[in-house]
Amino acid sequence: MKKWFLCLWALFSIPTLFAQTPAKVRAYRQQNEQALLQEYFKFLCIPNILLDTTNDVRKNAFFIQDLMKRMKIPVQLLELDAKTPPVVFGEVKTPGATQTLLFYAHYDGQPTNPSKWAKGTAPFKPVLATNSIENGGKILSEAETRGKLSPEYRIIARSATDDKAGVFAILSAYEALLKSGIKPTYNLKFFFEGEEENGSQHLGEYLTKYKNLLNGDCWIFCDGPVHQSGNKIIVFGCRGDINVEIATYGPRRPLHSGHYGNWAPNPAMRLVKLLSSMKDDSGRVLIKGFYDDVTPLSESEKKAIAAIPPVEKEVQKELGIGQTDGAGKTLAELINEPSLNINGIVSAGVGPQAANVIPSTAVATLDLRVVAGNDPHKQVQKLINHVKAQGYYVTDKEPTMEELLNYPLVARVKPLKGYRAQRTPLDLPIAQKVVKAVQSTTKDPIVIMPSLGGSLPLYLFSDILQQKAIITVPIANYDSNQHGENENIRLQNLWDGIESMASIMTM
Repeated sequence: MKKWFLCLWALFSIPTLFAQTPAKVRAYRQQNEQALLQEYFKFLCIPNILLDTTNDVRKNAFFIQDLMKRMKIPVQLLELDAKTPPVVFGEVKTPGATQTLLFYAHYDGQPTNPSKWAKGTAPFKPVLATNSIENGGKILSEAETRGKLSPEYRIIARSATDDKAGVFAILSAYEALLKSGIKPTYNLKFFFEGEEENGSQHLGEYLTKYKNLLNGDCWIFCDGPVHQSGNKIIVFGCRGDINVEIATYGPRRPLHSGHYGNWAPNPAMRLVKLLSSMKDDSGRVLIKGFYDDVTPLSESEKKAIAAIPPVEKEVQKELGIGQTDGAGKTLAELINEPSLNINGIVSAGVGPQAANVIPSTAVATLDLRVVAGNDPHKQVQKLINHVKAQGYYVTDKEPTMEELLNYPLVARVKPLKGYRAQRTPLDLPIAQKVVKAVQSTTKDPIVIMPSLGGSLPLYLFSDILQQKAIITVPIANYDSNQHGENENIRLQNLWDGIESMASIMTM
């Protein structure tokens, strides 16, 4: 492994050509940190929750549009209808350039519960803190933020990481080049989506309707966190995902557990036994054929995974996990396998709501992460076959009284939305250029990851646009509380992201 790691380091060593852009961009950023921070705070102040009934999400699109106009980027809003958030699209043509890079990020965010945010913070009132709230960070007053900004400071706000950081880093990188007198070496296109956190429900329609605008040689996605080691990371694919709801049934109405216990079957007990039959003690999925369709990793992908710095012990300590799943495999190895997770279980009440009853139903939502080679719907069918093999009659609707009486075990299995995985080969020439460009911004070896653990509908870009090169360059700190309360971005991660995007534009 050590030999391969040194080879990887040599392969992606820093050419002199790439060293110029990061230095000039860094100097520009250092001279303009306060102005950049103020601009970003304005962006973060605009609520961006898609399910809100206001037009706030659209206001984010207008803000980005105005930002791009200020940078002299030809920009337009791509529309489907008045209700769907627009895509903000811009294009910069570089004289003499023969290839085109397309940059993607999204401006919508996850729902919030302000009551769960720390005192002194609020989802859409960004503040600076000395560290993350969970690590004892202190909220800084406005006066305290006017001086020199520590790279360890955190901006706390909804979407500070996911994914307004991506939008801001991409556009700030272009502006830094503009103001530093550096010309991009590629034609550039910018594609900022407004409903990624709601499953990108209209993304396919956008890609189809505006296909002629979206041709190019490589898509660069800016979303997600860097490696847990803190090293920069480049990701060449992502897992797909499909959700499934499973319900089991007991008596038609809740029953007194004393009067009917030991006689009336408990659906919660049935459900947990059913779920436990799906995995062994190491977390390996026991559903027949669950791993059969997986496209094997290439030798270069296996070597890249082997070279990833080990972080498992540190993360275990941080998260309070005494023993992990996976039978000794690393986190990076397991991310490249399909998985089955229980998102949640509901049956009667607990705590103050607990009652001595036998509930009538129990429901669980599962998410099945799929990797290259897996068909999400076939994975669900394997799950259904497994449930049937446990003796259950399976339906996708609420069972009738006749079904409940005729079958001793009844389960409702309802597939929800989902999509396939996507993976880009590591050895594409343009992919290697991206690696070298990002490596030019740091002395630490960057992490090469064949697949992201999370899921994005990247397959649409492959299917509709016939795009072969789709690469994700995450910039956020791994402890950013993405999707949760007190979401934050470490300042140095934001600054590093600007340098990475600028280096890619000039690689």
